[in-house]
Amino acid sequence: MRRLFATMTTVAALASCAGELKVPVLQGEGWWGGATSFGMKEPFGLNATAFSFDIRRENDGNQVAPLMLSTRGRFVWSEKAFACTITNGVMTFSGDAPIELAEEGSDLRSAFLAAARRHFPASGKTPDLALFAKPQWNTWVELTYFQNQQGILDYAKGIKENGFPVGGVIMVDDTWQHGYGVWDFDRRRFSDPKAMCDTLHADGYKVMLWVCPFVSMDSPGYREMVFGTLDAGRNCEKGGLIMTGERNVYGHDVAKTVFWWNGASAFVDFTHPLGVKWFSRELKRLQSEYGVDGFKLDAGDLDEYQAPYVTHVEASPSELCEAYARVGLEFPLNEYRACFKMGGQPLVQRLCDKGHDWPSVQRLVPDMIACGLLGHPFVCPDMIGGGSWMAFMPDAPTPLDQELFVRSAQVHALAPMMQFSAAPWRLLKGEFLDAVRAAANTRMKHVDYILETAKASAKSGEPMLRAMEYEFPGLGAERITDQFMLGSKLLVAPQTVKGARTRKVFVPTGTWVADDGTEIVGPRTVDVATPISRLPHFVRR
Repeated sequence: MRRLFATMTTVAALASCAGELKVPVLQGEGWWGGATSFGMKEPFGLNATAFSFDIRRENDGNQVAPLMLSTRGRFVWSEKAFACTITNGVMTFSGDAPIELAEEGSDLRSAFLAAARRHFPASGKTPDLALFAKPQWNTWVELTYFQNQQGILDYAKGIKENGFPVGGVIMVDDTWQHGYGVWDFDRRRFSDPKAMCDTLHADGYKVMLWVCPFVSMDSPGYREMVFGTLDAGRNCEKGGLIMTGERNVYGHDVAKTVFWWNGASAFVDFTHPLGVKWFSRELKRLQSEYGVDGFKLDAGDLDEYQAPYVTHVEASPSELCEAYARVGLEFPLNEYRACFKMGGQPLVQRLCDKGHDWPSVQRLVPDMIACGLLGHPFVCPDMIGGGSWMAFMPDAPTPLDQELFVRSAQVHALAPMMQFSAAPWRLLKGEFLDAVRAAANTRMKHVDYILETAKASAKSGEPMLRAMEYEFPGLGAERITDQFMLGSKLLVAPQTVKGARTRKVFVPTGTWVADDGTEIVGPRTVDVATPISRLPHFVRR
C-alpha cells in the first residue's frame, strides 16, 4: 500500500459543476461504477457503449454509489446520487450535488485508490471473520416461511453428517420472529431459542437473524414510536418512523405505509435518533437474552422510499438507504443486500437473490467485481444455486439442474464468502454432491490466505475480489470478467457454461501453479480442462 501511494500524483480536478457533467470516453477506455448489478455490462465504453441509469431512484436490488472508475486512471464522484447516460462516446451525469471528474495515475487501480483515499477511506476493520473462515448456511430455502427450532437444528446436523465443514455461521431467515418489528422469537416454533443458540455455539456456529426496517402497524414498536406509549402503559418520547405529515381522525400522527414483498408496514426513520435507538435496542436485546451473534439486515431499497414522506432530517431515498446501512456498524456480524455509498466500511454486501438458471450463475463474478469497485471489499455471492426457494421444491416448474448447483458452488468456493441455503445433500447425488463437497473443502485449503486477504483489504480498502485489469493493467484484460483475482496471489477461473468441459483462462505475468500441479508462465491464454469436479485456480509464486 505504501508503494502504491508513493507513486501517485496529486489528484487534479479536471471538471466540476453543480448537478451536471459531461465526460468524453477516451479511445480504448473502459468504466466501472454506479451499481453492482451492472457487472455484465462493464466496463462501459468497451462492453456496453450505450447505457443509462439513475441511482437516485433505483438500486436494482443491490449496492449503488455515485462513483465511476476508468481504466485510464480517471474517476467521477459526487456526494449525492446521480443519473448517467452513456451514448455516442460521451457520459452525461446529472444530480443534486457537484459532480467531480478527477485524474489519478493511468489505470483502474490508481483511480480506485485515489477515489477511496478522498471519499471513502478504509476503516481498518473487518466484519466478523467467521463470515470468511467457513461456508455460511442460510436457512431460507430449506425452511422458507416456516423457520423453526427443530428444523434449524436438523439443518446443522445435516452439515456434519454429510461431510461439510462444521462451524462458521448459520443465518436464520425471515419468520423466526413474532412479527415485523416485533423482534422476538415466535414461541409456537421456537420453544427455547436460548437453548438452540447454545447448541449451535457448542458446535462452532455463530447465529445470525434476519431483520428488516419494517414495523407492523399494530405492534408495540409502532405504538411506542407513533403514540409515545410503552407496553407497560408508561409514556415515552415519540418519534422514529417515517411519517406522512398528516393526522388521522383520532388526532394521531400518521406513519408512512410502505408496500413490500411481504405486505404493508411502517418504516423506521434512521435519520431520527429515536428510530436508530429503538432498532438497535431491539437487536441488542436479542443478543443479550438469547446469545444471538449478529444480523442479516435485509431490504432498504430505494424504491421503498416513495414520496411524499416526512423524515426527522430531510433525506433522499439514497440517503435513507445509507442511514440504514450505518446501523450495521454496531454489529460486526452483519450482512446487507441494499446499500448506498458506505465504501471502505466493515459491512458485508451480498449479491441480490437470483434465479436457478445459467445467466444468473454467469452474473456472479462480474457483479462481485462491480461491487468491489464501488468500495465494498467484503462481497458475498448470492446463495449457492440461487435464492429462489421455489426452484428447489419437489413441484418446481423446471427440474433441478445439478450441474448448475455445482458450478455455482465453485464460484463461491474461493470468493470472499461462500453461502449455502438449499441443502446439497437433499438435492444432489453421486459426483454432483461430491463436487460440491470438494468445493467447500477447497475453500478450507485456502482459508488462511482468505483471512489474510480480508484483513489486508480492511486496511487498504481494496477489493478482496478483483478484476484482472485491476491487478494486471496494460495486458489487454479489460473485458475479462469471467475469472478473478482473490487478493494478489490467487487466480480463480470457474466454469459457468452449461455442459462445457474446457475453458480459456488468461494467465497474467509471472509463474503460476495450477490446482492440478501444472506450472504456467504468463502472460498467455491457456485452455484448461473443467470436469465437473474441478474449480480451476492458480497460485502465483
